[in-house]
Amino acid sequence: MLCALTHQSTISITVGSTNPVKIGAARQALSLLFPDAEIRCQGIHAPSGVAPQPMTDEETREGAINRARYCAQMGQENEQLKADLYIAMEGGVDLFDHGAATYAYMAIIHNNELSIGRSAQLPLPGKVYQALVAGEELGDVMDRLFNTVNIKQKGGAIGLFTQGRASRESVYTQAIVLAMAPILNPELFA
Repeated sequence: MLCALTHQSTISITVGSTNPVKIGAARQALSLLFPDAEIRCQGIHAPSGVAPQPMTDEETREGAINRARYCAQMGQENEQLKADLYIAMEGGVDLFDHGAATYAYMAIIHNNELSIGRSAQLPLPGKVYQALVAGEELGDVMDRLFNTVNIKQKGGAIGLFTQGRASRESVYTQAIVLAMAPILNPELFA
């Protein structure tokens, strides 16, 4: 049994963010998966229920899930926000055995079913991690370190540290595509 979305000419998405990088990643991921469909994508402010800069894997995952559930709830209450997919992303940081790294969780709700994915992780220098522990957000630390403005709505730390070879949007796009696996193959994930 194929995913029901495969046969739709239009697929609507509500993204749990107004950040153009996150909206773009959701649109791009669904365009890759459903190249013949028109992708309608809108972003809304969705509270994460976690700290502005999540500092653990668990907190980061929880933030993405909270945002996706908020979008789905808003879709039930407001016809304009009703969508085929509710997608949320939460970027976070954690200290692993191999050092500090940043990554993001993806939470996707389709037909009241939740699918979770996680992006690749980007190693962080110790001084960046220490600034985050002290309460700063990664985007602000990157702006100061690289003399940029609002990098979190552009290439992000990923773009800066990879010298533009990858971007926050490209990494999020890949993670959304992967998180869609259970939705694309419902009979195998039942």
